Amino acid sequence: MVERQGIVVWFQHMKNVRQLKKHGHLIHVSKKHRYAIIYVNREDIDSIEKKFNQFAFVSKVERSQKPFIPTNYENAKPDKAKQYDYKMGI
Repeated sequence: MVERQGIVVWFQHMKNVRQLKKHGHLIHVSKKHRYAIIYVNREDIDSIEKKFNQFAFVSKVERSQKPFIPTNYENAKPDKAKQYDYKMGI
């Protein structure tokens, strides 16, 4: 599997979204707030981010921090009362 990361691109006009599609997998576009979320390969993220910044219609480019946030919760303790209810079949 290829490592992927999201990029949030803030733009000025909706008509330019078609140009953004060519560089990655377009996930979401907000018409009201004028941003798009695009997933790209992590090894190509630097070059694609430079391309986006060169476009005249792009206001700002941000990288998603999701791949760097730890998602294993070792200290989470299950609730004893809930475990008992599940065993009873309630």
